[in-house]
Amino acid sequence: MPTIVMTHGAFCGGWAFDAFREPFEARGWTVLTPDLPGHAEGGSVAGLSMSDYARNLARLVADLPEPPVLLGHSMGGLVTQLAARRVAARALVLLAPSPPWGIAGSTLEEAITAFGVHLADPFWAGSVSPDRHLMRHHSLDRTPKARRDAILARLRPESGRAVREVLNWWLDPFMTTSVGVGPLPMPSLAIAGDRDVVHPALTVRQTATRIGATFRVMPGMSHWLIGEEGWEDVAAIALDWLDQVRVSSASTAS
Repeated sequence: MPTIVMTHGAFCGGWAFDAFREPFEARGWTVLTPDLPGHAEGGSVAGLSMSDYARNLARLVADLPEPPVLLGHSMGGLVTQLAARRVAARALVLLAPSPPWGIAGSTLEEAITAFGVHLADPFWAGSVSPDRHLMRHHSLDRTPKARRDAILARLRPESGRAVREVLNWWLDPFMTTSVGVGPLPMPSLAIAGDRDVVHPALTVRQTATRIGATFRVMPGMSHWLIGEEGWEDVAAIALDWLDQVRVSSASTAS
């Protein structure tokens, strides 16, 4: 069974997949959950770009003995897309992914968040502390309280530059978060929660269309698809889809 590399979102670390990785390992997958640069204990994210994150992931993938599956959540979903233009991967699984350059948000909440980042621009050159109130009510709103409190306690600062590149992409003349033109060259699956206000299903659908991904919606689920109620169903859907991709690839090869 090949390797799957899981990339976490903003303000987190590889620990975000502590539970989510278990069904994959039970099915025989080798699971890697690296910290993005600066996200390990004692690290600094100040000044880091989404390009730094993507290059780091691409280097990790290039050092593996064979192309892995890449899975990313939220901002990590965008890092995964960017890396997939740099190195070979068997397949992509994107969970509530941040959209790439050129995709506008589909809701008023997304526009307000992006405008807020724009207004705070002078303060975003370094690192940004997590807004635990915001995350409690938007990212983790359907996560059981004990698990939610444990996650909130482990959050750490994020690169202001990276956040701005994701949310204010139209102000970035370098198009840092562009994934290029046309579908990505590997099978891709994008999953959204129908109650997600961080990256709503309509926005994730646009991302899926842009990169040529299969699109699925999880009824009753919000943004923390890797740990809120119903996360086991998300993992099962991803695993079943990966099985189908493997069978299809084997048939094509023969």
